[in-house]
Amino acid sequence: MTQTAPTVDELKIILKKHGLKATQQRVAVHMAMLHLGHASADMVAEETARAKVANVTAASVYNILSQLADIGIYSRRLSANNKMYFDVNTSKHIHLYDSVNNTFRDLQDDELIDYVQSHLGRKRFRGYKVEGIDIQIVCRPSKTR
Repeated sequence: MTQTAPTVDELKIILKKHGLKATQQRVAVHMAMLHLGHASADMVAEETARAKVANVTAASVYNILSQLADIGIYSRRLSANNKMYFDVNTSKHIHLYDSVNNTFRDLQDDELIDYVQSHLGRKRFRGYKVEGIDIQIVCRPSKTR
């Protein structure tokens, strides 16, 4: 089941519950994320500048995205090129990471997710406690798409 980020009105309610204000900058960042789906702070900063909704620096965008991820609005994705991306889909799903274009695409395969969780759920890793399972398939565009 896909769980996407809340609407702007729902965001305002969630922010209030967490003692945060629904500033123009937070709302602009969220609107950009709803449009982009998976995005880095730079991408969101470009989108907010293009939309001319609010003036937000890239550093402020990153801080807002991190803050919203901390309260569960987005999930974080670290790309193979070590850049942080944020994802509006917070449900369990697989990511196809295009290593050429540095983009993510969601892949819903509940059977694979269940298999991996079941298999790893029986494993013990000395000195570690598994917090979650995150499947990312690194790929490149094929000539026939």
